[in-house]
Amino acid sequence: MDKLDRQIVAALQHNARESTTKIAARLGVARTTVHERIARMEARGVIAGYSVVLREPQDDSKVQVVVLLEVQQKETARIIKRLEAYPEIKLCLSINGEFDLLLSAEAPRIEDLDILVDELGAIPGIQRTNTFVVFGRRIDRI
Repeated sequence: MDKLDRQIVAALQHNARESTTKIAARLGVARTTVHERIARMEARGVIAGYSVVLREPQDDSKVQVVVLLEVQQKETARIIKRLEAYPEIKLCLSINGEFDLLLSAEAPRIEDLDILVDELGAIPGIQRTNTFVVFGRRIDRI
């Protein structure tokens, strides 16, 4: 992907329903260029699809935390299987560095997440946790 492809993808991530004409005008290229580039990225699998993202009702706000886990390497698969049982955990990423897993979790109350983190720390094979409360989302392309 070159710079123009990345700009087109960024425009589609912001609003996948925006017309190729408007994207082209904003990027200073021909509409056919944008159309052809999108088609090529779809054919190569760079763009795998389009989806609808529903916003949660504002009055149903949830508290979100990021939890870093240090785990015994030989226990990683078993621990991930255990993590799947927690509906509060929305994302689990394998990372490098001081910690091994990064979790994103959300619940209606901070107290619920406090209990979750205590339970996570009690799972055999989890050596250490570090938790951060999320104050807000600055960029959200998910």
